[in-house]
Formats: sequence, structure tokens, C-alpha cells
Amino acid sequence: MPKIDTNTMIGVNDLVRAYSKHKRPAVDGITFSVSRGEVLGFLGPNGAGKSTTMKVLTCFLPPTNGHVTIAGHNVYSDSIAVRKHVGYLPEDTPLYKDMTVLGYLEYVAELRNIPFSERKHRIGAVGETTGILDVLGKYIRELSRGYRQRVGLAQAMIHDPDVLILDEPTSGLDPNQIVEIRELVRRIGKEKTVILSTHILPEVQATCTRVVIINHGKIVADGTPDALIAQEQTNRYRMLFARNISDNSLPPATAIEQKIKALSGVKHITHSDTETNEIQFDIVSDATTDLRLNLFQLASQQNLPLLELDRKTASLEDVFSRLTRSEEL
Repeated sequence: MPKIDTNTMIGVNDLVRAYSKHKRPAVDGITFSVSRGEVLGFLGPNGAGKSTTMKVLTCFLPPTNGHVTIAGHNVYSDSIAVRKHVGYLPEDTPLYKDMTVLGYLEYVAELRNIPFSERKHRIGAVGETTGILDVLGKYIRELSRGYRQRVGLAQAMIHDPDVLILDEPTSGLDPNQIVEIRELVRRIGKEKTVILSTHILPEVQATCTRVVIINHGKIVADGTPDALIAQEQTNRYRMLFARNISDNSLPPATAIEQKIKALSGVKHITHSDTETNEIQFDIVSDATTDLRLNLFQLASQQNLPLLELDRKTASLEDVFSRLTRSEEL
């Protein structure tokens, strides 16, 4: 049995989870750990093994092989102890809409075996943290989606767990609600260990201290968002042309593509119509090449009606796309 650092709240060692011996494992020998106070973004495309991993961490599924611990407790042999240390918010928030917020949290507190004398304090504490004290008397069905997510977070935190596992906590929220939940997760992460699973990558970049990306059951990246972005070995550009000018002189998009492809350093190019009279080209070059001057000169020499030219900085979306798509740019 591997040794677990006392500061390590989640330890995953060579985890394998297979649903059938005749098929490739959903999770295929992954290893990572999460320390106290980390907010880990756990990312992967559909079918990558992300949800399966989270189900093992929360004791919904046993591992096929490997060793997984939460706060030093084995998820297979000591699952009751693990559940005491874990708070879980699944994507479909488990709420009873015909209950009041207070009644629901009292019910969850009872399920969690919180002593009756401590329940009022715990409900008040999580209510203050999640900002729901002013809606405790309301029925859950009366709440907005944002407040329902806050109630879901409150139920995950009511037993004061060391580890929070949040699956798509901002799914379906409007932009203002996303910002609110993002700030809430950031605050919680200062005291708890948090695993955040989401498809909103800017949210991960703004919230998480570390990112693990899984694809086809294997880990393909592990590091801070800034470190992963710094590894991107490409430059990206956007060119916007006017399509229908007075003399109708804009060549076909494929002809423009061929001229851009001929420039040294270009790796990939696509085009799309943005508006009735505009067409956009997205260009990828190697990291050592700055194409801005060459692209501007090309547009000038060919008398192309250039409206915009800008170089886009790399993002976590670029990293995710490169590591999880099957084809190379």
C-alpha cells in the first residue's frame, strides 16, 4: 500500500475502472494526488473517464484495480469514513422542490448524522457561506437556478467535509450567477480541497490552482493553468475581410486560404462567415513565427479589404483542444 502524505487529501494511484473485460477500461491506470487547499480542475471530453473517476472518488463505484484514498481512507475498504470527509454536488442537484430550504438542510443534516444540538449552527454556517440565509423559509421550487445551486452547495458542505467534489456547478446559470458561484468556489477553496469538473474552461482558468486533463481513460496533462498554457507551441491569428465591397473584388475564400498557406510557418487555417458582408480566417502558426507583418503585407499586395488583424494569446481551451482531439493541426 503506498504511503499517503498527511497533506494529501486525495490520493489516486494506478486507478483502473472497467465496465467489461472485453472493452477498454473507462479509466486506465491514472495516478494523481490533490493537497489540502487545492482547487483542482478535472477536465475531459465526453467519454474520457472523468465521470467514472468522480464516481469512484465518491464511493458510487468500486475501483477495478488501483488504490484510491480520501483523507487517508480507502474508498473500497473504508467507504463510510470516506463519505464523512467528502461533500458531493452532482450535475443534477439533488433537491426536493416541495421542501423549504431550511427543512431540506435539516433533513440532510439528519442523514449525515450531525447531532441535533449542532444542526442549527451548521445550517447557519453553510447558509452564510453560500449566501442563502435570506431564503431559508422559501420553498425550493420558488428559487432561481442560481439559488438552487447555492442550496446544493450548502448540502454538500453541511457536515464540514475536507473534500468537495463539484460536477458542473454552474451548468445552466446566467453570466451573473456564474460569476457568483465562481467567487464562492474560490472562497471555499481557501479552506477545503476542491475538485471542480466543468466544460466552461475560462471558469477553470479563473478558479482553479491546478488542472488535470483526462482523455481515453488516461491523464494527458497535469499542472497549473499558466504552466499548461505556456506549453502551447503555436501562435494564433484572426483576419477579418469585407466580402461584398462596391467593386466585388474579394477572391473566393479558398483562393485566399491558399495564399495564406503559402506563407512560411503556417500550420493550419480555417474560414467562416461572420456576417453578411464579412469573412473570418483563423490561422495557426508555429511558436517561433510572428505572421502579423506577412499577413498584413499579403492583404495589401493582393488588394484584399482587410478590416481586422489580431494575434490571439493561447488559452486553456487551446490546450484542451490539442490534447483531446484525435487529429493533429
